[in-house]
Amino acid sequence: MLNDLITVTPRHENAARLILEKVLEIRSDEPKEKMIITISGEVGTGKSTISIVLGRLLKKRKIKVKIIDLDDYYKIPPLERRKWRMENGLNSIGYDEYNWDKLNQNINDFMRNRKSQLPCVDLINGNVDELHTDFKHVEILIVNGLYSILIEDANLKVMIEQTYDETRHAQVYSQKENLDAYRLKVLEREHEVVKSIKSKADFFIDFEHSYFHL
Repeated sequence: MLNDLITVTPRHENAARLILEKVLEIRSDEPKEKMIITISGEVGTGKSTISIVLGRLLKKRKIKVKIIDLDDYYKIPPLERRKWRMENGLNSIGYDEYNWDKLNQNINDFMRNRKSQLPCVDLINGNVDELHTDFKHVEILIVNGLYSILIEDANLKVMIEQTYDETRHAQVYSQKENLDAYRLKVLEREHEVVKSIKSKADFFIDFEHSYFHL
């Protein structure tokens, strides 16, 4: 996403270093030409920030990385999404809102070292732009987003834990959307959907503890 607001804190750095350890461990145990990492969690868990910090850490190790934000893959554009959701009801909110075919196409291009066109949301004007990229030589693809944990081909699925109250407070800071009564209902719905799929994670981080899912 273009023009996203991020602030790197020690907890983001610590989370990224924990993930880095697991990535290097996986690469050491079973060397791979290509690797997919997903970082999931609710609004305000720092998914984008952690992804960027992780990308920088991998870059220092001469590992070429590309980061994809799942929010760029909504079927309904940002400026139309609230109206669409209100017309279709809260139960329409969830992973079916995303264009998984497009995402899987981009992932396939990554795996095959091809050039690709990715959607990219401009948070200032709300338009969905198109980003042209070349996956040649890219070794690791990081996909962050609410439901990125559903990507079956991922080699490491990370879930950033957070309570609903923390999500609500984080939404105020992010300034991506106005936090009115309807937005709170959307956050509650997303909280329930994320909770229903979190068991798919390999590795959990709650900024106090981290552990592998056995």
